[in-house]
Amino acid sequence: MDSSPTSRKYSMAGVLGKEGEQIQAGSFAGKAVGVFTSGGDSQGMNSAVRAVVRMGYYLGCKTYYIKEGYQGMVDGGDNIIEATWGSSSGIMQLGGTVIGSARCAAFRTREGRLMAAQNLIDREITNLVVIGGDGSLTGANLFRQEWPDLLGELRNQKRITQTQQETCQHLNIVGMVGSIDNDFCGTDMTIGTDTALHRIMESVDTISTTASSHQRAFVLEVMGRHCGYLALVASLACEADWVFIPEWPPEDGWEDTLCRKLSAERGTGQRLNVILVAEGSIDRHGNPITATQVQDLIIKRLKYDTRVTVLGHVQRGGSPTAFDRILGARMGAEAVLALMDATPDTPACVISLDGNQAVRVPLMECVEKTKQVQKAMDQRNFDEAVRLRGKSFQNNLTTYRLLSKLQPPKKGVVTNKQKFAIMNIGAPACGMNAVVRSFVRLSLASGYTVLGIHDSFDGLLYGRSTELIDPVKPMTWTEVHGWSGKGGSLLGTKKVLASKYGLEKIAEKMKEYEINALVIVGGFEAYHSALQLVEARDKFDAFCIPIMVIPCTISNNVPGSDFSLGADTALNEITDICDRIKQSATGTKRRVFIVETMGGYCGYLATMSGLAGGADAAYIFEDKFSITDLRDDVFHIKNKIINAGVQRGLILRNEYASHNYTTEFIERLFSEEGKGVFTCRQNVLGHMQQGGVPSVFDRNYGTKLAAKAVAMLDQQVKDSLKEDGRVYSNSPKTATLLGMRRRHLEFTPLSELKKVTDFEHRLPLDQWWLKLRSLLRILAKHTEKAYVVESIIETVQDLEEEDDDY
Repeated sequence: MDSSPTSRKYSMAGVLGKEGEQIQAGSFAGKAVGVFTSGGDSQGMNSAVRAVVRMGYYLGCKTYYIKEGYQGMVDGGDNIIEATWGSSSGIMQLGGTVIGSARCAAFRTREGRLMAAQNLIDREITNLVVIGGDGSLTGANLFRQEWPDLLGELRNQKRITQTQQETCQHLNIVGMVGSIDNDFCGTDMTIGTDTALHRIMESVDTISTTASSHQRAFVLEVMGRHCGYLALVASLACEADWVFIPEWPPEDGWEDTLCRKLSAERGTGQRLNVILVAEGSIDRHGNPITATQVQDLIIKRLKYDTRVTVLGHVQRGGSPTAFDRILGARMGAEAVLALMDATPDTPACVISLDGNQAVRVPLMECVEKTKQVQKAMDQRNFDEAVRLRGKSFQNNLTTYRLLSKLQPPKKGVVTNKQKFAIMNIGAPACGMNAVVRSFVRLSLASGYTVLGIHDSFDGLLYGRSTELIDPVKPMTWTEVHGWSGKGGSLLGTKKVLASKYGLEKIAEKMKEYEINALVIVGGFEAYHSALQLVEARDKFDAFCIPIMVIPCTISNNVPGSDFSLGADTALNEITDICDRIKQSATGTKRRVFIVETMGGYCGYLATMSGLAGGADAAYIFEDKFSITDLRDDVFHIKNKIINAGVQRGLILRNEYASHNYTTEFIERLFSEEGKGVFTCRQNVLGHMQQGGVPSVFDRNYGTKLAAKAVAMLDQQVKDSLKEDGRVYSNSPKTATLLGMRRRHLEFTPLSELKKVTDFEHRLPLDQWWLKLRSLLRILAKHTEKAYVVESIIETVQDLEEEDDDY
């Protein structure tokens, strides 16, 4: 494959980038890269800065920190310093930006840009990575366009030599979007958005307990002067009663509608109400809607005790989530590679996220799209504003509107005779309850009876002997209130395959309860059990109904989906624990920790938490390692401690990474070989990884999966309904797994997934995240391995034409 820069022109069609190729260490020696942050800070910027420095180090480039954004570029001096590998250590878990960010009036002037250009030329910096919002990126592009003229003017003033002018005749720019608002068109997520959502959700969860105690209503104002993404996604995740956002103002008469809705919710026994207001919210006529205005309305009309909480800059603070750290790392590495590919004819690009893929899109095309959103809102063309925000925003809004319009069915009224059933199989994972809540309410609103099967097949076949709860019973609207924010499995779950109970017994019970469609939420056991039921369809008519699997496991080892519910929460738990472990290691000086993660044979958790936690290595089953690799890692950590000034080390190991190289063996090996340089300890994280409060992603993802599942089951049941009232179908299309493939939510027949499954090790044969293994090694200073690039080049148009989900 031709990997030359000219073969990667930014055409309007999506052009495959360098994915699958290899880049050798030191292949761009002699080049210089500058990195700076500009505009508002966001969590995850430091991870991006660290990745730029270390990828530059790997490629042989000199990398410079430009402190205080454009102001530091103009001022020069100590504001532009060469970065070392060790200087980027220990920063990725910090919020904000360690190299500073400042507004700069001087850069807006010609003389200011001349000074900035001279400071860069003095250091031979002709490659810039800018991390900021659309204003910062626009400024960088203007700087790039003016660069030849600026050099000519500097030469005429004899402030640079002719040799400098010739050597630095072209300036290359690559951007990364750092913004908690997620207001930039052309990327699914901007750096900092996920962490800001976590801060909001932590606040809502905390407020909910006191609100429920006193039967209060709370109105929370969140950031989003021009974009309602934070408020919209948070409202889905926290089961908010109402949300106000700039892109979709409420219809006239919203005051009456809001009060009726809140009153109806209280009528069902709900003890609290939560309303989210984006700070830039308006009505259909452009008039502001404030949190205080909503508070006054509720107090006046409904006499509810109502309080306002303005979250403010709390949303910008705190340690970044695992997602933002990994996002920053991937974008930072790709930014350097994009600079190395750049030619004088290459337009400035921005590194974006497209599903699970890093992509390059033309910078100014994205900026122009972003400006068009505001223009549409100014013209009160809100449909166009929502469209321009992209598919992710549209899908979130559609799901919210669907759920917000649901009304509890009248008591005793069932419009469909068919019964849906839902159960959990496998180990508990955060997100299970979010699926059940959404599935129950959407199914009830569609007129179906929903049977909740407790304790997996145990409940279906034997019931409970210790509690006075019917193991298979119709679920109610109010029963599932608040489930989205709760961890574990409130339905109960067992990690046992269907075949262990006897398929004949299961078929008898499913007939007894007249189950017409079945949803199984869980991990590999759920997928395998459903496959066993489907393969027995020729023997048992009870299994000839729509059967659907929704993957939910922290291991992320279910085929047919890039992401399983629960994995994001587990990653955040592991990352948080690793931060504390690293802090302990630093405090005790020169200590290395060997940390064992869950995941069975799947190394997803170890690899991704290694990226998020800044680990020195992550040993997994899929990427075979030897005693030589272990020895080299000992040497690497010794060198890091002795020469780079880093006082701690972190090694992750997946629980089934190797039968012989156990966690204890590795700990003993490192202890012996590190004598006199470092000490070693081990930590087995265990079931802490399954606990905690569901992340925003897992709550939102579970809600969307359930909505998609109900819509499909409703159609399949109607299509499979026979004249005698039975639901019967043995088509492979009625036995599916619903998962996310890149950016799409897709239904894949279980019979097809069987062909791409390693049942012995409970793994998919193809796992997208393995391509990130080399990045983990590079960021840990393992320069002996080549980097497998994972980017493609796309346009904003390409991104908008695809479906996606946050």
